[in-house]
Amino acid sequence: MGKKTFVLYPSLGVGHLIPMVELAKHLLRHGLAVLIAVVDTPDTDAVSAAAVARLAAANPAIAFRLLPTPASPDTGAHPVKRSHDTLRLANPALRELLLSLPAAADALLLDMFCVDALDVAAELGVPAYFFFASAAGDLAIFFNLPYLYPTLPSFRDMGKALVRCPGMPPIRGMDMVITMQDKESDQTKVRLYQFKRITEGRGVLVNSFDWLEPRALKALEDGVCVPGRPTPRVYCIGPLVDDGKKGKGENGQMQHECLAWLDTQPKRSVVFLCFGSKGAFSAEQLQEIAQGLESSGHRFLWAVRSPPEEHDQFPEPDLERLLPEGFLERTANRGMVVKNWVPQAEVVQNEAVGAFVTHCGWNSVLEAIMSGLPMICWPLYAEQGMNKVFMVEEMKIAVELQGYEELVKAEEVEAKVRLVMETEEGKILRERLAVARDKALEATKEGGSSEVAFAEFLRDLEKSSYGNGECH
Repeated sequence: MGKKTFVLYPSLGVGHLIPMVELAKHLLRHGLAVLIAVVDTPDTDAVSAAAVARLAAANPAIAFRLLPTPASPDTGAHPVKRSHDTLRLANPALRELLLSLPAAADALLLDMFCVDALDVAAELGVPAYFFFASAAGDLAIFFNLPYLYPTLPSFRDMGKALVRCPGMPPIRGMDMVITMQDKESDQTKVRLYQFKRITEGRGVLVNSFDWLEPRALKALEDGVCVPGRPTPRVYCIGPLVDDGKKGKGENGQMQHECLAWLDTQPKRSVVFLCFGSKGAFSAEQLQEIAQGLESSGHRFLWAVRSPPEEHDQFPEPDLERLLPEGFLERTANRGMVVKNWVPQAEVVQNEAVGAFVTHCGWNSVLEAIMSGLPMICWPLYAEQGMNKVFMVEEMKIAVELQGYEELVKAEEVEAKVRLVMETEEGKILRERLAVARDKALEATKEGGSSEVAFAEFLRDLEKSSYGNGECH
C-alpha cells in the first residue's frame, strides 16, 4: 500500500490558503502525500495566483493545482455570496481533478466555506473532513447559529445585548461575525447554510490545542452546539503556524530591513502593530495611533497601509501626509514605520518584541502564543470580535482597546501600550503567555494532545476506508 494522499481544498483568498499550507506541511511530516487544489477564478484578488506561486516555490514537496472556474455570474453580489457561488461553480473542476489522480484520494480536507464540495466527495466516495483554521470557540458558536439566529433580532440591532450560545461565553451582538450583522442579508444566509453543512463532514480538524480552549471543546464534545443531530468529531491538531524560519538570507532572499532594525533593539522593548492582509485604517485613525505611540515613549514597529478609500489610488501609503507632521523625525530613534507588509511570523519571534497590537486573526493569535507575546486586541473584520472575547475573557492572554468599533483615541493607545509594557498587569499577562507557549509546544510534541488527536483522526479515516460510512 502506497502513501496516503490527501487533497486539501482552501476557500478563496490568501488568508485561507496559508493555514492550509501549514496543514499540508503537518501531513508531510507524518509521511502523507498532499495536493492543494486552489480555485483560480477571474473574481478573486490577483494576489491569489501570485500567492500560490510564492507558496509553491517555498514548499517544493507540496503539489499545487489551480482549478480554472467560471466567474460568479452575479458580479454585483456581496463578496461572501460571490465567493460561495464561485466555490459551487468549481465543483466540476474539483470532480475532474479527483478523477484524474493516479490513485483515488484517501481524504478530502475542506476549508470551512467549501461545503458544496461535500457533494463531490459523496458522489466519488471520498471521505470528507473539514479543516477549521480559527478557534474551536468560533466553531462551537457557528454550529449553533443556524438554530439560534432565527430566534434573535439582527446582531447589529442588538448592540451590546448578549448572544448566548450553549456552553459558550456570552458575546455582544456587535462582536459577532461582521458579515452576519444583518439577519436578512444574502451573506448571512450563505454563512448559515455553510455552518449547517459543516456538520455533514466526517470530522473537523481545528487549528487549536486542548489547553487553550477547554470550555469550547467541552461544548462540542457534549453535543450541545448542534440540536437534534450528531456533532461531528472535533480534533484539535494545532497550533499549526509558520515557524518564521526563513529570510535569514536563504535562497538568495534579502532579510527584511525591519528584522535588522529589531536586532539592534533591547529585549522585549518594542510594540509591534500589524493588522493582517486586509487591515487598513482611516487617516483620522492613523493620526490617533501615531500620537498614542509617540506619547507612550515606547519603541515600536508599525505596518501601515493606505486608508481603505485611498488604497486603489495610492497602494503605497504616503506616510508624510498620513501621519502627524514631524512624527517620523521625532520618533526616528525609537520607531520604525513600514509600508504595507512585514514578515510577521519572523517579527513576533524576535526577542526585541514585547507586545503585539493585533486584529485578532487566528493565525496571528497562534503565532503570538508560540512566541509568548502578550496581545492588545483591535478586531476589524470576520470573526475577530469573537476571538477578542475568548482571548481577553477566557484565555486571559490579551487586553482590548476601548473604542475599536468606531475610533480608538490616542490616549487609549498610549494607556494600553503602557499597561502591557510597564505594569504589574502586563507582567501577569507575560507570565500567562509563557505558560501558553509551553502548553502549545507540549501539545505538538510526540504524545502531546494535538499529536494524539491527529493519530485518532487517521484511525477514524482507516475505519472509513473499510466501508464504515457512518459518523462514529
